[in-house]
Amino acid sequence: MYEFRTTDGPLPVMAVIDERLSTTTVCLASKYGSRDDPREECGLAHVLEHVLMSAPVGSVPSFSEYVERLGGHANAETGLDRMLFYAQVHADDAEEITGLLQQAVLRPRWNEKTLPQEKQAVFQELAAAAADPSDVVQDAFLAHQFPGHALGRPVGGTRESVERFDVSAMAAGHGERLLTAPLSLIVVGPAVPASADPLVAGVPPETLAHLGTVGRDLSGLPEPEADGPVRWPEEFAWVCAGARSVGNHDPRRPHYNVLAQLLGSSPSSVLYRRLRGEAGLAYAFQSWNRGYGETGAWRVLAGVAPGNGDAALAVIHGALEEIATDGPKPDDLEAARRQAQMRILTSVDAPLECARFLALRSGGPADWSPATEVESIAAVSAADLRDAAAQLLGGWRAVVRPEAS
Repeated sequence: MYEFRTTDGPLPVMAVIDERLSTTTVCLASKYGSRDDPREECGLAHVLEHVLMSAPVGSVPSFSEYVERLGGHANAETGLDRMLFYAQVHADDAEEITGLLQQAVLRPRWNEKTLPQEKQAVFQELAAAAADPSDVVQDAFLAHQFPGHALGRPVGGTRESVERFDVSAMAAGHGERLLTAPLSLIVVGPAVPASADPLVAGVPPETLAHLGTVGRDLSGLPEPEADGPVRWPEEFAWVCAGARSVGNHDPRRPHYNVLAQLLGSSPSSVLYRRLRGEAGLAYAFQSWNRGYGETGAWRVLAGVAPGNGDAALAVIHGALEEIATDGPKPDDLEAARRQAQMRILTSVDAPLECARFLALRSGGPADWSPATEVESIAAVSAADLRDAAAQLLGGWRAVVRPEAS
């Protein structure tokens, strides 16, 4: 059995303590994401993430390399609304690595060598994403949902914007945005290392004083683009359909999460039975909900063969209409709730996934815990799903990639 703890302070700590674990996972979660970069610096947060994990820190060539040489795993990720830096190591190495991670992220050593190397890595990422229609279509969907807004921009930026970045731009983004955004530390392991205290880790008090001092601009969102006809290509394509949902800490978020399971890729879902089983229109598809601070996006992603696109969309839209009108059947609702709860429980049971799960929910209500999340899923009713489905239908948009030329 694990123990869940939270502490306050300039660097709040959220911890899952399980003495049976032989590894410790530590994650720094910043509420600085790609949406916080100026338009002309689109992609800077993503490049900065690469640089911080690859630059020299302390007496080692890079945080990532050092962790891997210890037999551990290190990685980082940038999203629209936050950045995560994490490592999983043997519990004996947790003290050193927890301190080193804070130094790498909060006290970087800028140099002229790391940035060019990491820009090349980012160029490869951008090229790989551009060659994958299932990636491209998701960027297009968000661009339709949030036209002209930072939430509609690609996280990785463009090759042109990345090429312009120099070390001074990295340092400015780090000081002006990462060091002024709320930051939290997540620990999953047999104990909380003493170096989880940033002062013990060697982070100067003046650095900590800036954390969380700058809030995100949540001024009005633009209306979604008009829903035009889908131009299906004469080849296999990916379609992304959905609408805006609610923010990450909105009490209605569990409604949309359960709805994603009700219309998800599990054989227990309504959409699986209709789209794959009865109609045979799609083999690969998934549904999910994601909160972005003041709003969110609920979507279905499906791969469709030539000639099946309109029929597949009709099945997806029809299933959502039926839920908005009649609500789900009791056994389908129960299955969807159990699926949503199991996603939480399996995340908590896997240390690295647990750290990421907690990081994505940090900064919410003080009384939040994985247990309360499970309880909130259990409380989702048929009426809640009717309301959620009706809201999604009101803003429904669908985009396909590649499009017909």
